[in-house]
Amino acid sequence: MMELEDLARHCVDKGLHLHRDLGPGLLESVYETLLFEGLRRDGLKVDRQLSVSVRHDGIVIENGFRIDLLVEDKLLIEIKSTERHAPVHAKQLLTYLRLMDLRLGLLMNFGMATFKEGIHRMANNYQPVKI
Repeated sequence: MMELEDLARHCVDKGLHLHRDLGPGLLESVYETLLFEGLRRDGLKVDRQLSVSVRHDGIVIENGFRIDLLVEDKLLIEIKSTERHAPVHAKQLLTYLRLMDLRLGLLMNFGMATFKEGIHRMANNYQPVKI
C-alpha cells in the first residue's frame, strides 16, 4: 500500500499525462472515467461517484454528496473542467475532506490551459512526514 504522499504524486502524474494527451475542453465525466480506469489499471483501489451521508445534530441525510474519486480510501480527488478556478471548488473539497475525516485531497481542473494551473492540493490538518 502506498504512503499518502506517494499516492498523491502518482495521481498527479496520471492527471498530468491525461491532460497532456487529451488537452482541455472535454466534459468532466470523460476525465473522471479515464483517470478512474487508469488508476485501477495501476492496481489501486478506486471508488468513483461515491455517495456520502451527512450527519448533523442528530439528522442524517443519505446521499448528502458524491465525491468524484476516492483512492485507496485515503485520497479524495475532485475533478473539474472549467476555464478558470472558482473559489467554491476549493471550499467544496475542503468541506468534503472534513466531513469524511480525510487528510488530503486533490482538485484537478482539466479545463485550464496547462495542468499545472489546474492542480491544487488541499489539506485537512495534514502535515506531510519529512524523511
